[in-house]
Amino acid sequence: MAAVGEQQLESFLDRFGLSQFRPGQRDVISAVMSGQDCLCVMPTGGGKSLCYQLPAIARQGLTLVVSPLIALMKDQVDALVASGIRAALINSTLSPEDQTDRLERMVRGEYDLMYVVPERFRSSRFVESVRAANLQLLAIDEAHCVSQWGHDFRPDYARLGAFRQRLGNPTTIALTATATDTVRRDIVELLKLQEPRIFITGFSRPNLHYEVQGPMSVRRKETALLEFLEKTPGCGIIYASSRKRCEEVAEIIRAGARRKAGVYHAGMLPNDRRDAQEAFMSGKTEIVVATTAFGMGIDKADVRFVIHYNLPGSLEGYYQEAGRAGRDGKPSHCLLFYSAADRYIHEFFIESAYPSRQIIEQVYDFLRGFTEDPIELTQQQIKEAIGLQIGAEGVGACEQLLEKVGVLERLERGQNLAGVRLKSDLPTLVDLLPSQAKLKRKVLRAVEKMVGDRRHEIVYFHPSDVVTAAEIDHSTFVHTLRELSALEAVDYIPPFRGRAIRMIQRDRAFADLDIDFETRESQRSAEYDKLELVINFATSNRCRQLEILNYFGETKGRPCGNCDNCGGRRPAAAHVPAVGPPPTAAIRMALSAIARGQSRFGKTIIAQMLCGSKSTKLSKFKLDRLTTFGLLAEIRQPEVCQLLDALVGVGLAEQIEVERFRPIIQLTDRGVDVMGGRAEVEESLRLPAELMDRLRGIQPATVKPTAPSAPAAKKPARPARPTPHNTSSATSPESPRNPPFSQFQKPRYIEPATHFNDADINSELALAAAEFSSPPPLSLPPPLSPLAPPSYHWTWRLLTAGFTSAECAAIRGLSSAAIFEHAQLAANAGLAVQAHWFLKPEVIAQLQAAIGSAQPDQALPLLAGLSAIRLEESQFFLKSQQCLGHG
Repeated sequence: MAAVGEQQLESFLDRFGLSQFRPGQRDVISAVMSGQDCLCVMPTGGGKSLCYQLPAIARQGLTLVVSPLIALMKDQVDALVASGIRAALINSTLSPEDQTDRLERMVRGEYDLMYVVPERFRSSRFVESVRAANLQLLAIDEAHCVSQWGHDFRPDYARLGAFRQRLGNPTTIALTATATDTVRRDIVELLKLQEPRIFITGFSRPNLHYEVQGPMSVRRKETALLEFLEKTPGCGIIYASSRKRCEEVAEIIRAGARRKAGVYHAGMLPNDRRDAQEAFMSGKTEIVVATTAFGMGIDKADVRFVIHYNLPGSLEGYYQEAGRAGRDGKPSHCLLFYSAADRYIHEFFIESAYPSRQIIEQVYDFLRGFTEDPIELTQQQIKEAIGLQIGAEGVGACEQLLEKVGVLERLERGQNLAGVRLKSDLPTLVDLLPSQAKLKRKVLRAVEKMVGDRRHEIVYFHPSDVVTAAEIDHSTFVHTLRELSALEAVDYIPPFRGRAIRMIQRDRAFADLDIDFETRESQRSAEYDKLELVINFATSNRCRQLEILNYFGETKGRPCGNCDNCGGRRPAAAHVPAVGPPPTAAIRMALSAIARGQSRFGKTIIAQMLCGSKSTKLSKFKLDRLTTFGLLAEIRQPEVCQLLDALVGVGLAEQIEVERFRPIIQLTDRGVDVMGGRAEVEESLRLPAELMDRLRGIQPATVKPTAPSAPAAKKPARPARPTPHNTSSATSPESPRNPPFSQFQKPRYIEPATHFNDADINSELALAAAEFSSPPPLSLPPPLSPLAPPSYHWTWRLLTAGFTSAECAAIRGLSSAAIFEHAQLAANAGLAVQAHWFLKPEVIAQLQAAIGSAQPDQALPLLAGLSAIRLEESQFFLKSQQCLGHG
């Protein structure tokens, strides 16, 4: 066919309801029309689909479109057909007859576009049908799924390069909205593109206002969400990390904001998901709360806001999801709630996705010890049987890996066997049924024929075989057979609902399996790197748009002037950077506390020390005797954590993991200089204005004390600076520069209005600097193994992060009793465990009265409640366990 001229390309736009090309579209389409392979990186809303849809109708032949989601392809096909374009799809929602009919019509040239999922290429019949068709263009949408370094890697995508060769290397266009330079190279290599034209139209979205709120507690998120929705009209998408969280957030919106909110996640029935999507697309539902699968390719132009209720796992994912706002070019809001607890969830998921060599071997040995064929055990059952410390999905990762090396195969759910037993010697059981029960009689005849003379034993069969023989559909057969099982003579065992496993080789030693552990470790590390980059984005004080542009390799961008860090518009509840000089005294106090930690403690412990917390862990490590104890007692602990995060953000401190999942905080060289007064504090320190003002109030006595942070809120008392018993000996030449802990007096408490003067501050900083160079002897608990942290440690981390025991049980797939047992194990290991995790406030109050303690909550770790108090008080505590799960 003769080449289509540039002017002629415009003539096809009206078929799509368009009057002009968007930036970059014309160049991509021209390259495709000339037969060149292309990689098109175009932001969400940039019009990627037109880059293959227009060539499909502008010339003869088939365009085969590979797309990851059935819902996505259905929407696109429906829109194309409504415009009079010959388009269709083939997927599992069609009957075998319909699939065959569409394949035949495709071969006859009756379609311009055919949409399929990448798994369709597993069918040799499909591949041969495509080879028989007049294939002109292969379009691979969401092409980042090809790369194992992308944020949504899918193995079937990675095989498309080989299938492309089998199809004769047709002209190919790969399209994605998110791809780093590494992922772009991967796409070109794995798809075997030949000298491709690469088009990158830019990642800047000037109409989007990026904002981050946090760090914040789980409960604070609910309030912040409602505050945002109260000020922000229009429709929006809220992304949450789990199915359970989606349901909870939707209920919060319905009750607190009184706005229509739908839910979309993989746990819903297909019809319910479709209804939820259509209600949102049509405007019947204003807000949809969804997991990350929702929205991929959804073309709804008027989404006014996208909220990430939980931290996304990668910047690619965040950019793609946030980019679903404002596709009409109008101002829209992208809000991310940042909570440190979200990090722990992602770490748990990463560990489950990349289980250790030891765990993979355990799963292999367990499975090959079974003689049953197939093995019908759920992933949760295998996890519990072995006692693994990862999630059930981690067992699935092991199964996938073992399948890849050829020792087992995972059966599709449709391949699982059903069972039936006929417990009667009658020649036929059909006579037991009334003559009008024609369907039941038909099904029972088919079953009797299949069973033959094997009465009184369970006979396993594929339901599809009997369905074919009885000439009825599958659902009708299953429903009828369940009704027949009501007969005393008929037992029916439904097919296993999970993916059964068939062992292919049981005798191969695990060491002989061809598993590339080096690559797996690289992939696992890459996931942690992605997570770290998202956290850096959330805590950065630089322009949000620039952070995204730099991540994707655009180095010539300029500050957007619109995001929260650039001072753009924001709701009243947003994080507002302060303007003015930094709070030098408070910063130097915080740095001195980090120094006194001697690179042995994490941010939370340092914050507790600065706040003068009564935590038993501080007293255990004798941190309550340090001179830095209580220096910032007027500031709440979460706010001190914000200060420490800000110090990390400007390079005065750093967090490193000396062991997996146990980050400690320590000073940088510049932090040491600032602490000692040899360098100035960074003015780019990013903190909320209100907190900055309160920190500035921590000054010598000539400065008036700051007001309380909240009305009627009682401030914790500021501890006096501890002094040595013998100050003269502390300064004598014979005396050690760093006096032992035993030389310090127990801190006495004075009114919070009292402030340190210059001499106090300088004395404290000098002492901290001295001790920084000579660490005090602290006793630490035995380190946890970085390769296999105990299972209770995961639970403890979730509880510490603010998740309720019920939420922990849901996240970890454990019972409430198991969560409570994990808390006991954590307490035995010396970890701080709090009563309020499990008991209601009124129960804690009753316990306090019974035990006779004067310190609420923090003074009542569960270990003490179970073992260190008198027998009758232990019994009272145990009776109170009925409150488990109520937080």
